[in-house]
Formats: sequence, structure tokens, C-alpha cells
Amino acid sequence: MKDKNLHIIDHPLIRHKLALLRDKETSINKFRDLLREISLLMGYEVLRDLPTEEVVIETPFEKMKAQKIAGKKMCIVSILRSGHGLLDGLLELVPSARVGHIGLYRDPDTLVPVEYYLKLPEDLKDRSAIIVDPLLATGKSAVAAIDRVKGMDCADVKFLCLVASPEGVAAVRESYPDIPIYAAAVDRGLDYDGNIVPGIGDAGNRIFGTK
Repeated sequence: MKDKNLHIIDHPLIRHKLALLRDKETSINKFRDLLREISLLMGYEVLRDLPTEEVVIETPFEKMKAQKIAGKKMCIVSILRSGHGLLDGLLELVPSARVGHIGLYRDPDTLVPVEYYLKLPEDLKDRSAIIVDPLLATGKSAVAAIDRVKGMDCADVKFLCLVASPEGVAAVRESYPDIPIYAAAVDRGLDYDGNIVPGIGDAGNRIFGTK
């Protein structure tokens, strides 16, 4: 059954930049730049349903009716640490957005996410939230982050990643069938260590140059 809430954004520019990201020879600096560029391109689709309102403006020639964003408040929630790779592009599009942080690391034995940091706007229930993480692998970190955001009564939640696995999508769907997921690609699956294959490697390591 087709998942109507899974949106694959496969614009040729995104496919090209994703191919460069996947290459193990891509430098740290270039990897960061490509992530920002892709997040900017994907952001246009993620934000496509932003409400607008009609206003009257005056051009150099005459008055006219035009459309502006209706002022809906937004929060971009980054799953630390690799989520930061997608922040810059989205903030270029919506510079007024608040930024929340959820620190999660994956236990290497159980693959269960462990929370070590949480900082979200107190008025999150009044905002639209976009949770960002370059990878949707096992889906456990994504579900944990969505749990936290929904736990603050935020009704409008989206999840944005670069590459997803079928297992990760299924895990999110099991808990949150209606949450929109945006991805540039859904890869073949997971290896024995819970990594997406063919994937892009460890996004955090490739962004920050640390392991």
C-alpha cells in the first residue's frame, strides 16, 4: 500500500548533490556545503503548505493585492548532532523560526536511543515543528524525537531527512501513521549495525570530522 505521507523529493539537482554526498571521497567542507544546499532545496517542498494571506502593497506603479506568509510560527527541531547539517538551509528560508534541540545517541548494543539533552520552545504547542535528521535508519531516534515534540501538545509535526531506510519509515509509521516524512531517497535497507546501505556513512562524523 502506498504511503501518502511519505514524500520523496527527487529533483534532479537534489539527486546530483546526493550523489556527491554519498561519495566517500567528498571532503568535510564540501559535505557540509552540500547538506546546506540540499536542505534549502528540500525546504521549498516541506514548506509548500505554509498558509498565506492577502495584503495590499504598492509597487512603483500602482497598488495591488499580493500574498504574504500568514505569520504561522515555526520551530525547527534538530536531533543532535547530525541534525545541525540540515538547519542552515531551512533557516535561510525561515529566518524567524525558533530552533529546538534533542540530544540522542544510539546505544551500540541495543540500538535504542538514549536522550542526553532536551531544549524546546515553551510555546511549541502553538507552532509548526519540523524535526530534522539527515538519516532515518532504525527509526527509533525519530520516534523518540516525535514523542518529545508531541508530548508538548504540538499538533503540526513533520519529519525531514536526507536518506531513509524502509525499516525506519515502517518504525515511524507504526507509532505515527499520519506524520509526513520528507526524504531525498529511500535506500535498500539496514546492515547488521543498523546503518543505512548504501547510505552516506555516519552523517555526524562526516559533518564534524570526528568519530
